[in-house]
Amino acid sequence: MSRVSIPSVSIATSHTGRSTHVNEMGMRPMQERVYQMRGEQYLLIKSPPASGKSRALMYVALDKLTNQGVKQALIVVPERSIGASFSDEPLAASGFWADWIVKPRWNLCAMPGADDDRVSSGKVKAVAEFLAGDDKALVCTHATFRFALEAYGAGAFDSRLIAIDEFHHVSTSDNNRLGAQLKELLDKGSAHVVAMTGSYFRGDAVAVLSPDDEARFKTVVYTYYEQLNGYEYLKSLDIGYWFYTGNYLEAIEEVLNPELKTIVHIPSVNSSASTTDKHEEVSAILSVLGEWMERDPKTDFHLVRHKETGRILKVADLVDDTDGNRRSRILGALRDPAHRNDRDHVDVIIALGMAKEGFDWIWCEHALTVGYRNSLTEIVQIIGRVTRDAPGKASARFTNLIAEPMAAQSDVVEAVNDTLKAIAASLLMEQVLAPKFDFSPKNAGPQDGFDYGQEGYQEGRTNVGVDETNGRINIEITGLKEISPEAARICREDLNDVIAAVVQDKETISKGLFDNENTLPQETTQVRVAKIVRERYPELSEDDVEAVRQRAVAALTLVQSAQKQEDKIHANLGLLQGIKKFVLHVRELSVDLIDAINPFGEAYSVLARSMNAETLRQMQEKIAARRVTMSEEEARDFTKRAVVFKRERSRPPSLSSNDPWEKKLAEGVAAYTEYVRRAKAAAAKEEV
Repeated sequence: MSRVSIPSVSIATSHTGRSTHVNEMGMRPMQERVYQMRGEQYLLIKSPPASGKSRALMYVALDKLTNQGVKQALIVVPERSIGASFSDEPLAASGFWADWIVKPRWNLCAMPGADDDRVSSGKVKAVAEFLAGDDKALVCTHATFRFALEAYGAGAFDSRLIAIDEFHHVSTSDNNRLGAQLKELLDKGSAHVVAMTGSYFRGDAVAVLSPDDEARFKTVVYTYYEQLNGYEYLKSLDIGYWFYTGNYLEAIEEVLNPELKTIVHIPSVNSSASTTDKHEEVSAILSVLGEWMERDPKTDFHLVRHKETGRILKVADLVDDTDGNRRSRILGALRDPAHRNDRDHVDVIIALGMAKEGFDWIWCEHALTVGYRNSLTEIVQIIGRVTRDAPGKASARFTNLIAEPMAAQSDVVEAVNDTLKAIAASLLMEQVLAPKFDFSPKNAGPQDGFDYGQEGYQEGRTNVGVDETNGRINIEITGLKEISPEAARICREDLNDVIAAVVQDKETISKGLFDNENTLPQETTQVRVAKIVRERYPELSEDDVEAVRQRAVAALTLVQSAQKQEDKIHANLGLLQGIKKFVLHVRELSVDLIDAINPFGEAYSVLARSMNAETLRQMQEKIAARRVTMSEEEARDFTKRAVVFKRERSRPPSLSSNDPWEKKLAEGVAAYTEYVRRAKAAAAKEEV
């Protein structure tokens, strides 16, 4: 068996302690930055895990409730376990002028019963009782809030603060219903909204907010690097890829270090990396760690004697779902606040779909993920599990153990570099999007904004155009219906939501979604999809319903064809195919994070550059340069003023500044630097 490692990207930090330093009101730098924007009706907080978003929300909510005429605050979270982050907090003890209090009655995340019952449920009724009362704060799940808003209407939430945690869920849950409801609240204009996320992008590459809606929000950005750079203990974050051949269980021993506090995410049973028996995989991992002894009677953790040191390892198994009571006891033991500061409470956590988003284990030093993840959101959420600051925790790492691609070395190196760029951009809280499909009838003529290649647009052939700036691809299709302006808007802004609705439709799923031999393809592609479009957009004419249906089916077919082609080539090519899906924009960034390629035997390793402050700053500038639209003359003028700014303040202007003028200066510098780079590249090309 050969194994190929890609040594990690190392993000070295300055170890300043500033991230955990508090001002006279008890606020950390990120929270102070957010509090300065407390007067905004719509506030978007893009900040990494462990930076203090929940407490930042408490400060803002208390000010709105006390000083801004807001009646009540409702905090909505994607799952019940995250609700604990918004429990009572004695803020006054740290210098603030009030404490954050949520009465037990209004913590609906702790209330028994399902989250998805409608008006008949106790939770939805509880929301109505809260709205009719005088208490100030309620915590519930996204699902409870959705059903409450459906039941009582947007008007019931007038003059109230709606705080949405893990905001990237807005366009994914229940056919994007929460996203539609948010738009309804924004259009009505009476509620206040605070949106919080540690990953402002989506695994399926759909934008979280439309540009028009996003423009309504005042945005506060606090990047991973700012957070890590200011920690007291954590000095570095390593991100690495290891390739293996054969069965991952035969290779995992090389990357699973029992001396590190570790979360192991095993692959989905549908993944090519899986053996299809998740329980046997857990058993095999326990055998790698050592000799199984017993289960701890208090926590239900496995107790395993390490085969080399003899130390007893405590292993929490979150994969075993055969006994719900046992899993509940394990989760309860992991969340026990009495052990939050106990480093020895648990050593290894083995999970499948859990212990990702919102999971707080400050001692975690290593996130080991098996199998390729084609969701950038998931990758960054997993990285967030290790980026908590804790005494004695000097370094943290994320390792992805994946099957070695059956591809040329150059393709793998390019894919790795694109992956590193995508992750770096994501750590800077930048949106990394895949291309959006734009369909037009065959021979309809060139579409505005699209490049049709060296030969240009040609009548009589199927033309494909690319808009690199906005990440769009235009494809001509024979027989495609013409489209009205409103239907065109739906296809431009909501097509991925329509596709998500089709994929999530229970009847469609039950009938196999295109691949069930007992279902005619037309039943799904023509009848079911048309019905979904009609239900979502009842105002559309039948011609427009058909036009939107055609484009949704075309996009679905392209995605499915690509997946089937990938499966036919080789399952291990998921790395290369996945990169093509979600990093189109970063491919245009002229940043090379590959330092060297070292051959050894028949394999090779790819060494990455150190991703330090300078590298991340360059990445941020290049992203900003591509996004900013200003002439070279304007960019030069802003750069001159930026020089004066730096001389006066002893620092350059920041792209993440809340001061619009400082941010504009920084954008000008980035744009002018890009103009200079392009000019030099053009001159060099002419010389050749």
